[in-house]
Amino acid sequence: MGYWSDWSIPILVTTAAGFTYITMLLILALCHIAVGQQMNLHWLHKIGLVTTLITTVVTMSSIAQLWDDEWEMVFISLQATAPFLHIGALAAVTALSWLVAGQFARTEKATSQMLMFTAYLAVVVALYLVPLAISSPCIMEKKALAPRPAILGHRGAPMLAPENTLMSFQKAVEQKVSGVQADVVLSYDGVPFLMHDKTLRRTTNVEELFPERAYEHCSMFNWTDLEKLNAGEWFLQNDPFWTAGSLSRADYLEAANQSVCKLEDMLEVIKDNTSLILNFQDLPAAHPYYSTYINITLETILASGIRQQAVMWLPDTERQLVRQVAPGFQQTSDLKLDAERLREKGIVKLNLRYTKVTNEEVRDYSMANLSVNLYTVNEPWLFSILWCAGVPSVTSDSSHLLRKVPFPIWLMPPDEYHLIWITSDLISFLVIVGVFIFQNYHMIRWRLGSIRTYNPEQIMLSAAVRRSSQDVKIMKEKLIFSEINNGVESTDELSFCSENGFANELVTPTDTKLRIN
Repeated sequence: MGYWSDWSIPILVTTAAGFTYITMLLILALCHIAVGQQMNLHWLHKIGLVTTLITTVVTMSSIAQLWDDEWEMVFISLQATAPFLHIGALAAVTALSWLVAGQFARTEKATSQMLMFTAYLAVVVALYLVPLAISSPCIMEKKALAPRPAILGHRGAPMLAPENTLMSFQKAVEQKVSGVQADVVLSYDGVPFLMHDKTLRRTTNVEELFPERAYEHCSMFNWTDLEKLNAGEWFLQNDPFWTAGSLSRADYLEAANQSVCKLEDMLEVIKDNTSLILNFQDLPAAHPYYSTYINITLETILASGIRQQAVMWLPDTERQLVRQVAPGFQQTSDLKLDAERLREKGIVKLNLRYTKVTNEEVRDYSMANLSVNLYTVNEPWLFSILWCAGVPSVTSDSSHLLRKVPFPIWLMPPDEYHLIWITSDLISFLVIVGVFIFQNYHMIRWRLGSIRTYNPEQIMLSAAVRRSSQDVKIMKEKLIFSEINNGVESTDELSFCSENGFANELVTPTDTKLRIN
């Protein structure tokens, strides 16, 4: 869009507020169920729930259209969290058994009891079997762990300095990264420089110096105009990674005075220390160097003195020419093809987004002697998952953070994982069985005891410790009539022990008749 806009903030704030509200209502509803009270939702809460539902649907639809690739993150994140989410879900469902068993005991109809028990049992069994579908690369033996992935600085070190500036690449070298990635474009007068966007609006003050040209393609500017622009103030003002406040006073002043960086100057900084992966912008057809910009860029790279083996050449344009002029370059592709076709094209390295390749494909490429670099990996947990998967290298905005990750965040041998899984399931099963027995003790006692007459009202009344007084009164009356009809002469069986929560009382048929009248 040409300007910085952090959409994650409003999305996260809205999501947190909506789901916190729903969680509070859910907890309140469970409390009502626990004490046997009827739930009556206020109309304001009904409006709130409908609003949250509509907002969620609209937001998810928007994300599906704007960030369709991000859905792959769900599966990747589950690789990192599923074993722990499984144990958490198991604990939650096991704790829920207290409410389910209590509701089961208070339900009078056998059909309702069976439906409730079947639904709960299905959820529990599904959770017990979920680990069969969990596939995480970090469930592996420690000795099988691949070497630590190499880290390439994405446009330098953009969390520590403005992207694609000289300071950014200097910071990347200070972090001892294995390589850097840069975006190259050619100025109108034939000078290769670094810029990611098609316009200069996001990362320079072009709207202040050249407002009438703000929307022009960046390659349509002469270098004499480009070097007048400030390419660092935007970083301090917009703070894209929330790191500007952590800069030292010297770094803050240096960042504020960064200018557009020449490819030549960047190569001078990194040539003795790191490798380089280059990405190119297509030039407008009206550009005077439209057909020769590859040649000019190639000459600049070779003239810098950087080792050819350190350069990963990404663009497909003029690839045959590049092989002839610089045979040492690592031919790299951003197209995911089968290994045989890539080898036929002379490709030795792939540069892909981490959501576009599976763990199995990484292994297949490795077996075919094809190295894979994945971008843009910023979080330690994601870096750990890719490490376990055997990824050789990653491109990152947060190289200063990933270099501090000496080992995957978690690594679990399969035997240990299976032991935890089976033990958790057994403990959960025993707890659930115990809860159901405890909550339905009276019903079990009446069913298994040597009682002459099966009386459902008395069984339900015995188990109705948490029922409302009106329900208890109705069941008492049903029980009285039932005993009278069966010819019970003694009223001793109509007294209830204090252990059931009711006071002993003597009820006579006369009292019953009066109560009926």
